[in-house]
Amino acid sequence: MAKFARSYYKYAVFGAGALAGGAFVKFSHEYYHSHLAHSSWTTNYEPSGVLWDPNWDRREGEYLTHPKKRSVIPEGLDLLKNTKDDKPVQSKAVRNIFMIRHGQYNLDGKTDAERTLTPLGRRQALETGKRLKILDYPFNQIHVSTMSRAIETAQMISQSLPDVPVEQCALLEEGAPVPPDPPVGHWKPEVYQFFQDGPRIEAAFRNFFHRADPSQEHDSYELLVCHANVIRYFVCRAMQFPAEAWLRFSLYHASITWLQIYPNGRVTLRIYGEVGHMDPGNMTST
Repeated sequence: MAKFARSYYKYAVFGAGALAGGAFVKFSHEYYHSHLAHSSWTTNYEPSGVLWDPNWDRREGEYLTHPKKRSVIPEGLDLLKNTKDDKPVQSKAVRNIFMIRHGQYNLDGKTDAERTLTPLGRRQALETGKRLKILDYPFNQIHVSTMSRAIETAQMISQSLPDVPVEQCALLEEGAPVPPDPPVGHWKPEVYQFFQDGPRIEAAFRNFFHRADPSQEHDSYELLVCHANVIRYFVCRAMQFPAEAWLRFSLYHASITWLQIYPNGRVTLRIYGEVGHMDPGNMTST
């Protein structure tokens, strides 16, 4: 390959005079795309074979039409006509989901009620609330885990967003979603925890992560105040990464993670674990 490329370069530099300008440009373009472009950076690349599933949330095309009103979808047709009003059934708005990890908390607490935020954790949450206020997005809802450290974090954030309603959701509680790969030696929950927590955390994902309903006219902005394991799992699922990879990611306390879900089902991870608004001395992760 290297010898071939050097020969091509030598020919291009020293043989240019033998060809008319236009002919040489055409030759260069054709040679590049027929030889070099397909044998350089792609030499060691093999497609995984796992393609993006555009209907990952089961809200595309026929899935948005009542079962009794569905018709056979011709191959290649992405959208259905609603048999009632004959209008395309599709999302129009973008859903913006901001996930906030709780602030630093008392690790020595034996019960959830004792695992409240430390003074530093409260400062972290307050700083994140101020950051969200500065971003000035029209947040319409704060969903918060029912665990003490998450509720307290949401309360700190609400001081900066007093007009945004807060709703608790037990599905967002911390847990062990799926066995991680590779495993981590110091973190070995009982097998039953994955069996118990996994379905609940997956249910939370299906509840909060999906494209906008066709009736939604404007982009929406929601906040989820919850936990590191839950957020990391959500990111893997939304980006269609292997769910077992969740523990390869790290998150700072009171960090901001932002996912966008577009009307066509595509998902963009705009921000992951942002804490740039904090003083470096206030940044913690354990």
